[in-house]
Amino acid sequence: MAERQAGASPLVGVVSADCTCCPHRAVLAAGRCVPGDVCLVAQSGRQIDRFLRRNPEFAEGCLADGFWERRAIAVRYAPLPVVRQLAPDIDEVVRRVVASRLPIDELDDYLHDTDREVRMTVAERIAPERLVALLSDVDYLVRLQVAKRLPHGQLRRMVHDVDREVRKEVARRMPPFALGILVKDEDAEVRRIIAARMLPDDAGRLLADEDWVVRLEAAQRAPVELIAELVDDVEPDVRSVVRQRLTQYLHEDSK
Repeated sequence: MAERQAGASPLVGVVSADCTCCPHRAVLAAGRCVPGDVCLVAQSGRQIDRFLRRNPEFAEGCLADGFWERRAIAVRYAPLPVVRQLAPDIDEVVRRVVASRLPIDELDDYLHDTDREVRMTVAERIAPERLVALLSDVDYLVRLQVAKRLPHGQLRRMVHDVDREVRKEVARRMPPFALGILVKDEDAEVRRIIAARMLPDDAGRLLADEDWVVRLEAAQRAPVELIAELVDDVEPDVRSVVRQRLTQYLHEDSK
């Protein structure tokens, strides 16, 4: 942002302020700030944070400060009732901190924020039943966070997500009995996950999969009477698992 580019980077070196002109000289006299280390007016995020951690009563007065990082840090320490009254800040970092502090039932103004990390923060905190508002978010990382927290009964709504990472998370979380809906997923990594988690009878549906790892996972779970067709599979690991299971089955059956 233009505002951020206008000032020197707060993380490059140690930026000391002129204590003779500081409006908080009384704090220095009381030993509650340290020039070059614990300072509210320095252009240094670390110094500002150290200062407000020791002197949180100054945070509220910094919420309208012209320096984005001072505002963002002030939000961490300001009283929650004051933070709740703040209008959305022009800087995404400040909005992100606000979204991390607001009660989970007061995040509606940030559900469709222009910054994906603000929306990710909301997705991490909002009540699970409210996550449906973010199901169609334009950013896959937001939808991935939704997939991690969405109630199991609603995960079916994400099985056709355009991003495989989202579908992989859905495959990890869906109940085993419901995984059949993903057997034709276009991505082998998704099918590998469900093959390792499916109920045995359902795993048999993946024994002819084009991906050998999927077949391997399915061969380890499917009923033994279904896996004989893979005894001569082109992949040695698949053949090995199938023959091992068949041998064990025959041995147990002969007892």
